[in-house]
Amino acid sequence: MAEKVLVVEDEPSLQETLLYNLDKAGYTVEAAGDGLLAIETARRFQPDLIVLDIMLPGMDGFEVCKVLRRESSVPILMLTARDDEIDRVVGLEVGADDYLTKPFSMRELMARVKAQLRRTELVRQELTKAPPEEPDPAHDLLSFGSLVIDRTRREVTLDGAVLALKPQEYDLLQFFAEHKGQMLSREFILERVWGWDYIGDSRTVDVHVRWLRQKIEPDPADPRRIVTVRGGGYRFEG
Repeated sequence: MAEKVLVVEDEPSLQETLLYNLDKAGYTVEAAGDGLLAIETARRFQPDLIVLDIMLPGMDGFEVCKVLRRESSVPILMLTARDDEIDRVVGLEVGADDYLTKPFSMRELMARVKAQLRRTELVRQELTKAPPEEPDPAHDLLSFGSLVIDRTRREVTLDGAVLALKPQEYDLLQFFAEHKGQMLSREFILERVWGWDYIGDSRTVDVHVRWLRQKIEPDPADPRRIVTVRGGGYRFEG
C-alpha cells in the first residue's frame, strides 16, 4: 500500500507542484490550503507524513502543528518562507520533525520526505518484532533509579508511570543510556540517532534534549540526568 502524504500549502502553483512530484514518486497524496482544513483532512486521511507550510491563512502552521502533535506522532516537515533561525527553532519546539526553507529544490524535499518515512517504517518494524522466547531482563532493561528503559518494548517508565515519548525522543534517550558517562557531541548524536543522511542541523539535538529533560528531570532548569558539556555536547549521568 502506498504511503500517504498530506500537503498543506496555500500557494496554488507550489501546492500543485508538490502534489505532482509526490504522486509521481508513488505516494498517495491529498492537499489542504488553510490550517483548519489541514486539521480536518489529517484526521480523515490519516497521512504517514505531513508537509506543512508555516504561512497559512487563518491558522498558521505553528498552531496546526501544535494541534496535530497532541493527536498524533505523524512526521511533520515544515516549510518556511524565510531563512530565519526563530522559525526553525519554533517549528521544532511545537513538534515538527524537520524543516525546509523556501526556495528549495524538489530533489531535496523528496529526499527529506523519504528519510522521514523510512525512519517511521524502521520504528514500526522494530515495534512489531516478536520478542525472544526467553528474554534476558538484564540485557533488555536499562535502569537508572526510578527511570527504566525497556528496549524490547521500546518503553520508558519513571516512578512506575509510562512516559509518552515520540520515537526520536525514545531513540535519543536509549542512545544516551547506552553511553552513560560519555561526552557525546551534538554532531555525533545527530549522526548516530538521526542517521548519517539526515539533512538537519545540530539544533535538532538541543530541542529534543530539552523535551526529554521536561519529561525525565525533576527540575528541567537544573538537569541532573542529561547534563550539558560546555563547548562539547551532552553527557548522560543516569
